[in-house]
Amino acid sequence: MRDFLYQLAEQSPNLSLNDILINILMATALAIAIYISYWYTHVGTAYSRKFNVSLITLTILTATVMTVIGNNIALSLGMVGALSIVRFRTAIKDSRDTTYIFWAIIVGIGCGSGDYLVATIGSAVVFIVLLLLGRVKNNNRMLIIVKAERQAEMQVEGTIFKQFNKKAVLRVKNTTEKSIEWIYELSQKEYKLESKKDKTITELLYKLGGIEYVNVVAQSDEISG
Repeated sequence: MRDFLYQLAEQSPNLSLNDILINILMATALAIAIYISYWYTHVGTAYSRKFNVSLITLTILTATVMTVIGNNIALSLGMVGALSIVRFRTAIKDSRDTTYIFWAIIVGIGCGSGDYLVATIGSAVVFIVLLLLGRVKNNNRMLIIVKAERQAEMQVEGTIFKQFNKKAVLRVKNTTEKSIEWIYELSQKEYKLESKKDKTITELLYKLGGIEYVNVVAQSDEISG
């Protein structure tokens, strides 16, 4: 058993300085491609430059770790044990951010292990796919939230029904002894068409009287955390 452990410890990559520099430089070059892709295709409400920069550092760090590990089984097992105690608590606000994180890690693994061709071809394919499809905008929905006195129930529902020509879908209706709250959902296209009319839904509802508030909210696929 002791001899086996010694053999594992002696399995080092024996890389030259040139090999190490090539690994890091290749990882950096592909990480810049990841940076450009994220910057160009981001369509969220708030672009995070810090997150984008962290993708570059993540790629380089992963490549460095893979260069250190090489074929050394003992080091790889130790690294797995060390990383198992790490907990990532940063909320991912856009589901596509997860794709970029995996992309950065995979590129780092490929460059760190010397598989430059695989890392380059894979990155090129992902880059093209995200370039073509990454800027596809979401068909965000609009929410109209209304709270009014119970006496105005029929008038509110009739006004919304007529104004949007049955296109507004009732999602939630909360009632109390004195008030009612509605949440209607409709497409962004329908809401824009409605806003061009002589009177908007907000004006019509407040004209009824007994309205506490009318809120218009744009839904998004971003995850709040």
